[in-house]
Amino acid sequence: MAFQFQLTSHFRRCLRCSTGKDSSYALSRRAFWASAIVRTEASTENIPSNLDIPPPGRLLDPNKVATPRLERRLLRETKQQPIGSRRRRAALQSTSNLPFEQLPYQCFQEARTLLLADRQDKLRQINEERRRIAKVQATPAELCGGEYVKKGRLVRMQKYLEDLKILADINDPVIKKRFEDGEGDMNRPIYRYLADRQWRQQRRLILMQRINQMHIVPDMVPYLDPTAEVRLFFGRRNVQPGDFVESRNSETPPRLSIQVFDRGERLVSIVVIDPDVPNVETDSFDSRCHFLAVNVPISPTSTSVSLAKMSDDSDTIRPWLPPHAQKGSPYHRLVVFILEQKDGQRLDSQGLKRMVENQAAQFNIRSCMDKVHGKLTGIHLFRTKWDDGMAGVMQRADIAGADIELKRMKPEKLPYKKKNPERYR
Repeated sequence: MAFQFQLTSHFRRCLRCSTGKDSSYALSRRAFWASAIVRTEASTENIPSNLDIPPPGRLLDPNKVATPRLERRLLRETKQQPIGSRRRRAALQSTSNLPFEQLPYQCFQEARTLLLADRQDKLRQINEERRRIAKVQATPAELCGGEYVKKGRLVRMQKYLEDLKILADINDPVIKKRFEDGEGDMNRPIYRYLADRQWRQQRRLILMQRINQMHIVPDMVPYLDPTAEVRLFFGRRNVQPGDFVESRNSETPPRLSIQVFDRGERLVSIVVIDPDVPNVETDSFDSRCHFLAVNVPISPTSTSVSLAKMSDDSDTIRPWLPPHAQKGSPYHRLVVFILEQKDGQRLDSQGLKRMVENQAAQFNIRSCMDKVHGKLTGIHLFRTKWDDGMAGVMQRADIAGADIELKRMKPEKLPYKKKNPERYR
């Protein structure tokens, strides 16, 4: 015990002082710490810092801005959005220009090997399912239990095949990188699935919230389950659902972006309705059609629809009527409906044009859905109200009523609340 105590006190003395009679130990200790620091500095010397800020005159790379300050500077100088997530941009800033799938990380490469093996198994199942579908298609309906049973079985097998196509690529990091960078091909099922999931996680929830707050259901339609994303642009402004749009901006026809998430091209009808037109005679509100076009082709890759270019089209039944509201009236809701035409059949635009002319003051979206045999797949809405430019817009569009101001009438008192004049005679 005495030896252990002396040895411990000896080491304490050597660690606390750098000089003394045990100078050889002190020198070796200093050499050890100095060598370790040199090795650490040498290992981190070639790694660039993520906080390096380029000089003001140098253009920023949207793939490598990794701080909020640089993101704001990128938007201010180049009007570009950063590409991908901030974590990915920080990783690209601190690594060399290697392909994403060749990053020299052992865990990453081991995970890719496992994912590739799983993908090969899914591809084998896809080929097997295709072979089974071809076999069922070649089998007579009598041997399958009837035409109805055969058709239902083929529908279930096709759905399972589409699920396998998504499962084959859902875990691929290259697929996720391309989707984050906006380089996904919407002809492939995996990118349509990722886009649909991203839309339903946030933007669709906001849209449904605005629809419920502004009573689109049940004022106009009894039920609504949108499956296509609709975005509305007046000029460069991306109008959010329920936003107010100035009359000067909404005077020109907008541009729509209709993104569907299932494959194939289809024909849709575009209807814009204002359900808040005041009717003084009946003391109620009427509906007015501001735009109606049928037989509009869209697909997962062809999403842009310009209403201005459709004004002279034969399938445009009602050209764009600028939204307007009289002074004193409450705000008007302008609702954009996207109706998918049944089985992709083209509609008779002349017959629908006569219907719109007969129902110019009482245009109903429910009757329109019955006429076009359409399914409601997409919706968007914005609002308008009286502003400084509304009178000029109505004058240029030859719309009467700009000089009329609506005022609320004082409600008549109930009979039992009226004062009896005989008491004051």
